[in-house]
Amino acid sequence: MTDEELIVTIQHVYTVPTWTTRIGYCGSQSRAFFREQGWDWFQFLQDGIPASKLLATGNALAAHLVAHARAVEEARDGSQA
Repeated sequence: MTDEELIVTIQHVYTVPTWTTRIGYCGSQSRAFFREQGWDWFQFLQDGIPASKLLATGNALAAHLVAHARAVEEARDGSQA
């Protein structure tokens, strides 16, 4: 699955492992990140976002989210990286 094909969803945001004991990224900070990028949060909630778009930001947390989404989707599909 390519970065263009992989769609990151809100479920990935709320289930990504973090560096603390918490699971998932903060909703308000995620919305703020989208706002900073000029992206529509509500569009994301409906359709997700291509992983390539997140990776293009160069943000380490976005890259971590993409890695999580890839692992989840590959496990679901039974495919391997």
